[in-house]
Amino acid sequence: MSRHIQITFDAHDPQALSSFWSEVMGYVHPGPPGVDLPEGADPLAAWDDFLARVGVPEEERNSKSALEDPDGLGPRLFFQRVPEDKVAKNRVHLDVRAAPGLEGDERMAALEAECERLVALGARRLRRDEPAPPMSAGYIVMQDPEGNEFCLD
Repeated sequence: MSRHIQITFDAHDPQALSSFWSEVMGYVHPGPPGVDLPEGADPLAAWDDFLARVGVPEEERNSKSALEDPDGLGPRLFFQRVPEDKVAKNRVHLDVRAAPGLEGDERMAALEAECERLVALGARRLRRDEPAPPMSAGYIVMQDPEGNEFCLD
């Protein structure tokens, strides 16, 4: 039997990091429990209102955040505030499939365009690995705004 997974990120600023990954993945912030969000409503503002209503102190309201695939297919992403800094390379990282079905120069151009978009959102480009068929189609190694490594693949 297969399992569903949730990917958890340790973060200093869960809302900011989840907002970045929302843009990367096309995921959405779910609304608070029991709250029906109208079309176009800001889910993070709804969470802030909800947490205030249930008595969560203001300094704790950015201790967690989550994202869900709007199509219900991908894993849930969870972001939790931690006090410590990231001190080493990730042991697990995400490969974001940004050029499905493309090869060669066309693939690398699509990866470069996505890299440029994500750098404008706060990501950092680390390096580009060129295609080396048949073992590698090429990819770009990046870091999110809090230093977590991921690849545009």
